Amino acid sequence: MPKTITRVEDLLDALAALPSGARRLVAIAGAPGSGKSTLAEDLVERLNRQQPGSAAVIPMDGFHLDDGLLKARETLSRKGAPYTFDVGGLAVMLRRLSANEEDEVIVPLFDRNLEISRAGARAVPNSIPLLVVEGNYLLLDAPGWRDLRDIFDLTISLDVPFDVLERRLLQRWTNMGFTPEAAHAKAHQNDLPNAKTVIESSRAADIVFQT
Repeated sequence: MPKTITRVEDLLDALAALPSGARRLVAIAGAPGSGKSTLAEDLVERLNRQQPGSAAVIPMDGFHLDDGLLKARETLSRKGAPYTFDVGGLAVMLRRLSANEEDEVIVPLFDRNLEISRAGARAVPNSIPLLVVEGNYLLLDAPGWRDLRDIFDLTISLDVPFDVLERRLLQRWTNMGFTPEAAHAKAHQNDLPNAKTVIESSRAADIVFQT
């Protein structure tokens, strides 16, 4: 049965309770607009304030497929759906990070200004003992994705009401300069269907974080 937590301080206690002596990977999964990136950054910032160099964020979004490939597959309008990611590449990277047998692992990052993934964008040295991996589909119960579960030492899912997700996603696209009509289309034709996939098709996490 998942444990429900409502305070960031309690999440920090859960991270502190992880066994020491080896690198640990923690998954933070949630629907688009749930705040998973913000939460991951907040947790890592607090941990590094307590002990510099003790944690880092690893975003799943670095494994977005390129727009050119999505156009060729006629799936660009659904960018962000599970099949628009390189889940195999993500799995390989996570296993390398978990094994921690190299001096460093170079990871890709997604550039939201350019709307592309940049390979070789960040170096993760083996001295960092805790990695917080954040992404929509880290707990998805689907081929390829479900294999990720065993890589993580702790899994956290975000529980956010659907109407709150809708409001946040509409505001996100509006803030990016889209008209109300275009923002509505972006949210309702892609983001919210992806949110339903996360909510309805993910495996249970160890911890549910309610906001």
